Amino acid sequence: MNDVVLRLNGVEKVYKKGLAGEVHVLRGVDLSLSKGETVALVAPSGAGKSTLLHIAGLLDAPDVGEVSVGGEVLSGRSDRRRTNARRRDVGFVYQFHHLLPEFSALENIVLPQMANGVSKSVAEARGMELLGGVGVAHRAGHRPAALSGGEQQRVAFCRALANTPRVMLADEPTGNLDPATSDQVFDALMALVRNTGLSALVATHNMELAARMDRVVRLEDGILVNA
Repeated sequence: MNDVVLRLNGVEKVYKKGLAGEVHVLRGVDLSLSKGETVALVAPSGAGKSTLLHIAGLLDAPDVGEVSVGGEVLSGRSDRRRTNARRRDVGFVYQFHHLLPEFSALENIVLPQMANGVSKSVAEARGMELLGGVGVAHRAGHRPAALSGGEQQRVAFCRALANTPRVMLADEPTGNLDPATSDQVFDALMALVRNTGLSALVATHNMELAARMDRVVRLEDGILVNA
């Protein structure tokens, strides 16, 4: 399909575990995300969700299988080629916001754009647009320490989308928040994704949030199945 922006084909990952031998974390995982599609990835802790996301985001390489982004097979390519593709096409959000503490909310969104050659004025305009989309434009000049947990994570979403990626990969993005804040922040994330038209693969333990996405897949014993 031409609208598939991320595809994993027969992905396997094995880790050596001392005298215990090998641990097969992923066993022939097949997954595709279409343009604008949101997919929830659910699994128990330690089942390999983060490994799958790292491979999908070109941070790690599969032992077997292929990873394609935008129709281009990138697994097996050079580190430089994968890094360039990752910076251009993939946005990451983690359970902890990982914002740079010495910079303001807006600056945290501007910096990745300037690293990709965007002018400061254009980057600031893009940053303010994204912050406005999640309701925290009025906090643009504040450093992360002055923001609430929910505000920090909203800024992290904006930073992940700063360079207009094809796909967002999120690893328990609301896991550090209380239930009420988690619900509000998740709504903001989904609105941002819908408004920008990108795809999202979101690992979560929260089945209520997962059910609000287009599709749910479950990782069981290294195999991906429809939930």
